[in-house]
Amino acid sequence: MAPKVSEEYKKERERELIEAAKKVFIEKGFVHASMQDIMDKAGISRGALYSYFNNINHVFIEVLKYDDEKDIQYFVPSEEGPLWPQLKKWIEEQQIYIEAIDQTLVYAKAEFFLSYKYTHNKDNFPYISERYHRINEVIEEVLNEGMRKGEFSPQQSTHSIARYILSFINGLMLDTFQLGYEHTKVKDQLSVLLFSLEKLINPKSTFNKEHSC
Repeated sequence: MAPKVSEEYKKERERELIEAAKKVFIEKGFVHASMQDIMDKAGISRGALYSYFNNINHVFIEVLKYDDEKDIQYFVPSEEGPLWPQLKKWIEEQQIYIEAIDQTLVYAKAEFFLSYKYTHNKDNFPYISERYHRINEVIEEVLNEGMRKGEFSPQQSTHSIARYILSFINGLMLDTFQLGYEHTKVKDQLSVLLFSLEKLINPKSTFNKEHSC
């Protein structure tokens, strides 16, 4: 009789497999990655891998979820202090991520979104639209919280501003992947984003001063 495996162990093992799969997708992209590559990277048997994932598409979606969760955590507002510095810090930190674009999932994502399996069967991949809406929602919630606290006075709807931020970042990522950060001037473009965002949400400087005392 096989020993019982705890749920905690299963979750931890699944996380390890997802991290191994992420490395494979970064190295090979989506099109050339295989379940065998993931088995080799994780040092796991075929049966063990398939006990967690049905196929390479399933693995990739789980890797996306894992990667997205890290971004979402950036937007969990601190209960103390103003929100503008937090939002500004997240945007500034994107420079590090974007300039190391060849060490990210951007290439694999591009291949997946252009793949026949996805373009002709979008209904089979509901998470793709869910992730877009979820990330937008968490950004929008930060903006709405700023309004509730009296820190932000948006000049446009928070709904539209959240999408503007995400579209800008995603577009800069793709351009940088294609051309290199030397051409896209990531730091300069993010400075422009911050400048325009400050005009859009109008953070109150007096709010910052009051809460720094």
